[in-house]
Amino acid sequence: MNCTRIPGGPTGLALFFTVFVPFALAHFLSLLLRNANAVLAPFLVGSLALDAGQLGMLTSAFFLAVVLAQLPVGAAIDRHGSRKALLVLLLIAAGGTLLFARGESFFELMLARSLMGFGVGGTLLAGVKGIAPWMPPAKLPSLHGYLIAAGGLGAATATLPVRLVLDYTDWRGLFVLLAALTALAAMLIWFGTPRHQHRRPAPAQPLLPSLLAVLRHPKFRGVTALVLVSHTIFLGLQGLWVGRWLTDIGQLSESAVAYLLYLTMAAVIFGAIGVGFVTEWAGRRGVTPLDVGACGVGLFVLIQVAMAVGYVPSFPLLAVLFALVGTITGIEYTIVAQSMPPELGSRASACLNMLIFLGACLVQGGFGQVIALWPPDAAGHYPAPAYSTGFAILVVLQLPCLAWYAWQAWARTRPRVAQETLAEAVLPLDVHPVRVAARG
Repeated sequence: MNCTRIPGGPTGLALFFTVFVPFALAHFLSLLLRNANAVLAPFLVGSLALDAGQLGMLTSAFFLAVVLAQLPVGAAIDRHGSRKALLVLLLIAAGGTLLFARGESFFELMLARSLMGFGVGGTLLAGVKGIAPWMPPAKLPSLHGYLIAAGGLGAATATLPVRLVLDYTDWRGLFVLLAALTALAAMLIWFGTPRHQHRRPAPAQPLLPSLLAVLRHPKFRGVTALVLVSHTIFLGLQGLWVGRWLTDIGQLSESAVAYLLYLTMAAVIFGAIGVGFVTEWAGRRGVTPLDVGACGVGLFVLIQVAMAVGYVPSFPLLAVLFALVGTITGIEYTIVAQSMPPELGSRASACLNMLIFLGACLVQGGFGQVIALWPPDAAGHYPAPAYSTGFAILVVLQLPCLAWYAWQAWARTRPRVAQETLAEAVLPLDVHPVRVAARG
């Protein structure tokens, strides 16, 4: 990334409105489209007669498309610049959104969701690389956080605001509106952002050897072994199944579920900020980010255990806690960015994104397949044992991650304890603390 600010570029409010807002709007729409099905699920099921397995596959198609988009989209942004690449990608996403609005069959909706996911799969990367040349280098560390906040607002908009829009139109009309907004974002980026001479990057390292180097790096394997499974579960459930769980088992109304999902997205935003503060506070006391992540993953698993038990009065609180604590899994990005060699940094980020979204795709689709093993009632609600089984399977999948961390932590303490014991054993008689005390 070119971190040298372009001289003579926009500053102040002009920089905000002509550079940041168009790219932030693209990432805002990306998270809105990704999470909209959480509120729209009852309408999709009723309109198209989808079962839980089909609903999970339909929603997870978005994640799979994002996985497939990572490397080609990144290459397109490097080669052609963010403006040109994102113009084409957002128009693809707008076409997929419009196709979703017109879709009549499960296959058409799957294709539409895939196009949507591919089209918005690079909005964060394009935003960072598109805004960075116009900002002072000292401001670049804040850029990622601002774009994440814009995405969080998009995810929040996919909850209660989307439900309110449905009072005036149906889900098809909503997706027509979203398609128009996505096309508008593409036009704003192309016609509204200032142009600059894009410099093509130097030839990159061969793809396969560099990815293998990332996967073999001990720091990368260390953080993914602990956090990756929980991260994929957080994304896979938060975007769809938490809302269905509140409807089917909590027996809450659609408006109540939309409001709770809105609160969970607010919890994600505050949780992301809180994780940063907690990690810094812990670091000043000698606690590593991986240790912070282990504590968060342990608490996250306990929340899922409580969800599996299914105590109805606690459902709203558990839904909010799931989102709030689940944000700790994003600590993966921080650890990878801090620990990987610079020459592997971008490939490590791409590899991590692919693993996370691929896992989220599998969780979202697999959870639906488990739920579908039980027949729904006359109102289309699945029974409590279906969700309890699904949550129990996810808890079991995370236990080896915590066990691995505990083993590694214990293994790290063994050499230190052995060294202290050896040092005490070989101390001379005159300086042995116990014997000196006895002599005194």
